[in-house]
Amino acid sequence: MLGLPPTTEVKRPLPKTQLFKRFDWTASQRERFDAEVSRLDVVNWISPRTVPAIAAGNEVKEIMVVDVLVKSREFDAESIVPFAKYLPYRTVFVLRYEDEAMLAAYHGKLFTAPWQHLDSISLTLSGLNLDAVWENIVSTIGDFSVEQDNSLTEQIKIDEERDRHLRRIEALERQMKAAKQPRRKRELFVELQRLKGGFNE
Repeated sequence: MLGLPPTTEVKRPLPKTQLFKRFDWTASQRERFDAEVSRLDVVNWISPRTVPAIAAGNEVKEIMVVDVLVKSREFDAESIVPFAKYLPYRTVFVLRYEDEAMLAAYHGKLFTAPWQHLDSISLTLSGLNLDAVWENIVSTIGDFSVEQDNSLTEQIKIDEERDRHLRRIEALERQMKAAKQPRRKRELFVELQRLKGGFNE
């Protein structure tokens, strides 16, 4: 699966009942997850033992790939967030429905790739250590770039702040168009220019 080295392949079922006990989920979390997921299996284990060419990272020592068989293509990927938060390893999820799948990874927030045919999905192990491999996996799934000198976590925060800034600018532009009073229009214009100036610095 995913074009990963055969040395990484495993087949370990993750029974939902055991997960519910281990992770102490609320009744609503258990019900939601049980209603949407048929089964889970660990299908790949990426570590220096299974891929000797890649060293352990300072933060990431192992990465596992979990195949999640879902009951509908309308599956809400956010349902795996509680599960992802509790796992002791960095995890790539393959959310699979019939012959389609989407990749997901959690790093402070959930990142997902678009649904694709299962045969066309692959996961590239790019980097000299598992920190770099994980960074490349998350940025590929999330479709963003990590700028030079930024860590993955720093880049995610920068991107979130940039998105908030852009949303605020868009909201002010809408308010300015809707404003009737010249004075209010002027106030919004000044605020908009201030925000745009800060955004471009």
